[in-house]
Amino acid sequence: MTKIDRINDRILQELAADGRLSNAELAERVGLSPSACLRRVQELERSGVILGYRAVIDPGAREIGFVAYMAVGLSVHTKAAQEAFERGVARAPEVRECHNVTGTVEYLLRVEVADLAAYKVFHTDVLGTLPQVNSIVTYVVMGSPKDERA
Repeated sequence: MTKIDRINDRILQELAADGRLSNAELAERVGLSPSACLRRVQELERSGVILGYRAVIDPGAREIGFVAYMAVGLSVHTKAAQEAFERGVARAPEVRECHNVTGTVEYLLRVEVADLAAYKVFHTDVLGTLPQVNSIVTYVVMGSPKDERA
């Protein structure tokens, strides 16, 4: 694993804020020569510290008008049940994130759909058909004053 020193940490912060920075601009911001900066970025990529680059897309452009977080409890707490549930949500394009969590439920999902009607279809026809699901609590997102996901 590549050592995350002060300069590498700065590189990661800058790329997390803007993954499209040119190497010359990045080098200037972190105080390195362009060649030294490029070597560091390539090593961070090669070693798996930088996993990839993404575009942040306006949800409206994808006709996403309804976002919700769903706390999902399973009826059976076995590895097989968890794996089956994870396979089920992996096939659902509405599920943008799936996290196995601790607490009173097993999973936290972030779901993005066009509107409430589309959410109801997902809730009933997708999540509601998974036999492992015991409980669902939905938290509708009304706004996101801070969102640093890329």
